[in-house]
Amino acid sequence: MSLNSKKRKLDRSAQDNVYFESYSDVTVHEEMIADKVRTNSYRLGILKNYKAIKGKVVLDVGAGTCVLSIFCVHAGAKKVYAVEASAIAEQAKEIVKLNKMEDKITIIKGMLETVELPENVDVIVSEWMGYALLHESMLNSVLFARDKWLKPGGCILPSVAELYIAPINDPVVEDRLNFWSTVKDQYGVDMTCMYDFARKCIMMTSEIAVNSVTMEDVLSHPAKFAELDLHTVTTEQLESVKGSFNCECFGSSSVNALCIWFSVTFPGEDRPLVLCTSPFKQETHWKQSILYLDEAVEVTQDTKVAGEITLSPSVKNPRHLCVHLDYSIGEYTNKSKTFSMGDGYPDPE
Repeated sequence: MSLNSKKRKLDRSAQDNVYFESYSDVTVHEEMIADKVRTNSYRLGILKNYKAIKGKVVLDVGAGTCVLSIFCVHAGAKKVYAVEASAIAEQAKEIVKLNKMEDKITIIKGMLETVELPENVDVIVSEWMGYALLHESMLNSVLFARDKWLKPGGCILPSVAELYIAPINDPVVEDRLNFWSTVKDQYGVDMTCMYDFARKCIMMTSEIAVNSVTMEDVLSHPAKFAELDLHTVTTEQLESVKGSFNCECFGSSSVNALCIWFSVTFPGEDRPLVLCTSPFKQETHWKQSILYLDEAVEVTQDTKVAGEITLSPSVKNPRHLCVHLDYSIGEYTNKSKTFSMGDGYPDPE
């Protein structure tokens, strides 16, 4: 093994440690469980699939506090193996004990890729989605579990994920930029020269912002640019999730960003259950992921916003997300910009 390849392996291990440590604090679990859209969708999605779960063996990937494992027991699971790499596994054991499910749920502390299960499983359940769907790269672990532990014909919950994009006008950006023209009226000091500097700081950033977007801010119907079937997608395909989009604006406004969101689907006999993070739906803790353009572009009714978007893991840290955008807005054509998710999980020194 070369020194460089050994260093990369050590770096990846350190990156994983930072990632799992972030899930050892109560705050992130409070945020997730308090998200009623998220937690109720999983609860109902699991219960709707009780025929696939009743009397069967389930694997919960990234189990956290084991709330999904408990939902699976409620749906009739014979056995649940709850795999969790972070220290929250100790609290999960207390939760399982408190709910008198020690005979049904076995907590296995460790990374999914390194643990051994006593048997293959009939069902995999996991809440793996990150910002813009793929930040944190936890889907890779679900696919590893699918290929190693899921029985042929087994069930994955949720089973399908979709990614959407739409142009938006973020009024907060406009308010912040226009603020500098109001300073003179308030304090008698002209600061209009700050406009270009503020635009550079606010809009010309390469970081993916995570904020709530209201339906009034969205300037077109959304375009679906990617769909992932968890039964068939491969880890190699996750190295570059690419799609094209073509939108037509509703009316006169200013496009200063593009917005990404996702949905995941739980199968159902009557109809599927969809957990959607759209601005047109009830807000979730994922909110929306915003890609700010270097400059705003004025649009009118039916102005076309089109292009290609690629989501891929960061070279420096595979748990971080990079987004490359090629786009045109009306006559404002052939523009490109590359974005990355902020350092919620920083690269180790």
